[in-house]
Amino acid sequence: MENFLGLLRVNVLRGINLAKRDTRSSDPYIIVKMDNQKLKTSVVKKNVNPEWNEELTLSITDPNLPIKLEVYDRDKFTPDDKMGDAEFDIKSFVQVLRMRLQNIPSGTVITKVKPNRLNCLAEESPITWENDNNKI
Repeated sequence: MENFLGLLRVNVLRGINLAKRDTRSSDPYIIVKMDNQKLKTSVVKKNVNPEWNEELTLSITDPNLPIKLEVYDRDKFTPDDKMGDAEFDIKSFVQVLRMRLQNIPSGTVITKVKPNRLNCLAEESPITWENDNNKI
C-alpha cells in the first residue's frame, strides 16, 4: 500500500441525549469515514443514550484528510434518518507520533487543540501520551 502511515483506532464509546427520530426513541448507529474507507458501528435499538464501546480501525495514508462521523437512526421500511455529523483532524496526532516521545512519562499532555467553530469539544480533547506501545 503506497503512502501507508499506519493504523488509527477510533473508539466509539457512547451517545448522550440523541434526538428521538421514531415515535418514542431512536435506533442509532455511527458511520466513520475517511477518504474511501467507511466503517459502521452496530445499531443500538430504542435508545437515545446508546453505548457502543466499539473500536474501529482505519488505514492512514494522508494525514490531511479528516475523520468524518455521521449518526443515523435505523429504519426498516424507509431510508435511515440522519441525526448529526462531526469531523476531526488527525494532523496533530501524526505530528505527535513523529516526535519520538518514548522516554516521557505516561499521562503527559502533549498538546491541547484550540476550540473553533468546527470543534467545540477541543478543550475536552487533549492529546495525552500513554506509554503503552506508543499510544496517544
